Amino acid sequence: MSDTLIGFGARQRTRPALRVSGRAVAVRLRRFLSPVLLVVAWQIACSSGVLSTRLVASPAQIVTTGWSLLHDGTLPTNLSVSLIRAVSGLAIALVVGVSLALMSGLSRVGEDLIDAPLQILRTLPALALVPLFILWFGIGETPKVLLVALGATFPIYLNLHKGIRAIDPKLLEMARTLGLSRGRTIREVILPGALPDLLVGLRFAVGISWLMLVVAEQVNADSGIGHMMMDAEDFLRTDIILVGLFIYGLLGLASDQIVRFLETNLLAWRPSYRAVGRTS
Repeated sequence: MSDTLIGFGARQRTRPALRVSGRAVAVRLRRFLSPVLLVVAWQIACSSGVLSTRLVASPAQIVTTGWSLLHDGTLPTNLSVSLIRAVSGLAIALVVGVSLALMSGLSRVGEDLIDAPLQILRTLPALALVPLFILWFGIGETPKVLLVALGATFPIYLNLHKGIRAIDPKLLEMARTLGLSRGRTIREVILPGALPDLLVGLRFAVGISWLMLVVAEQVNADSGIGHMMMDAEDFLRTDIILVGLFIYGLLGLASDQIVRFLETNLLAWRPSYRAVGRTS
């Protein structure tokens, strides 16, 4: 009799849990409902002739073309080239942005010398710099990587600079009281305190690096996703163009998720982030 009551109680406890988990799954699936309906409507419009497939390829065409490009090696080859350019440019931007932010954020003289020129460069349109980059660095990989690095440097610099200036002065005073050297103060007080702002800047920089890569790969390029899309434009292949846009979107989403993963792990020591982790 007692075993029966225990079993009944366990079933009673698991039913609310199953209902809660079912609702959570339904909420998550609901987020994908509108994109799925949009794709279905898109396919119906193309199949019925409402949308011309010469101007806008149907989802079925895009999937077929993507599989074909993947199968013949065109997509992996161009994707690897684009990834190398984006990662190289982002790495340069991270080193340059952090260095400039430290020099500008830790010294009033450094800010006077560095901040104004960077603000001027930040407002210049990227397309206007392309001819100069070609004249200065040729038509190889260097101008493409540097264009990505240029665009990604500014959000890293701006956010880290703000984070450095927002450090609690009491922490700096405590570091001086403990006799920490300048280098140890930067490593153990300033950079950890400004890390949340740096990671926000890195998220922006990742998105901008893909935007700059689109510009870089459409000028004097013989490989890469952007070059593949430009070739498709000459032959009115909207399916290939949309495959390229889809790849750019996936790369942007994946890279942003990587930065968010780093954010979750690197900032686990902060009480606010631990609280968010418990509620999510």
